[in-house]
Amino acid sequence: MTSGKLVHIVDDDIAVRHSTGFMLRHAGFQVTEFESGAAFLKTAEKSDRACVLLDMRMAEMDGTAVQREMIEKDMDMPVIILTGQGDIETVVQSMQLGAANFLEKPYKKELLLEALKEAFAFLENKDLRFLAAAQARARLAALSGPEQDVLEELMKGCCNKAIALNLGISLHSVEVYRANLMEKLRVKDIAQALRIGFAASVGIVPVQPVK
Repeated sequence: MTSGKLVHIVDDDIAVRHSTGFMLRHAGFQVTEFESGAAFLKTAEKSDRACVLLDMRMAEMDGTAVQREMIEKDMDMPVIILTGQGDIETVVQSMQLGAANFLEKPYKKELLLEALKEAFAFLENKDLRFLAAAQARARLAALSGPEQDVLEELMKGCCNKAIALNLGISLHSVEVYRANLMEKLRVKDIAQALRIGFAASVGIVPVQPVK
């Protein structure tokens, strides 16, 4: 099913690299493992039709720096960011740099395989980005003006207090609008709402609503 599609795993945790690599090879992927962002950037070819699993928190070179270097080197590979739980700032930074998806550690096999499926679909058919963006915009249309304003501020990486100051509203109002937009978008956390917001502007596949 995967036809030997290539996945680069970039993580300074050897246990994570090996376990993820084993799982993906068993699922039919080709896998290369890199212990650092520098090693990946030095070795991987920008022409590779591959997807990158990129750990955000690495000692020598973090994921954001790797993403910026990939942009500089014109390495057009979908990036799936691996983050710690609830690390919204990381999600915002990675999405601003064009990440295709993010997974919170520890991640489930099914979620990883689904993220890779989406990423490779984009790699093989660029037109899917426009369809995904249209779908995301349609979902955002359900939000009120204030709710959209709050989401836009969240996409800038602002905390609730900063949003209240920027929009000239109370902190309680921000909290209410946040709760409302999550309910309307049918997502379970704000990171997924952010992903829909970025999808609308850059064509990242939006998450599926919680059923």
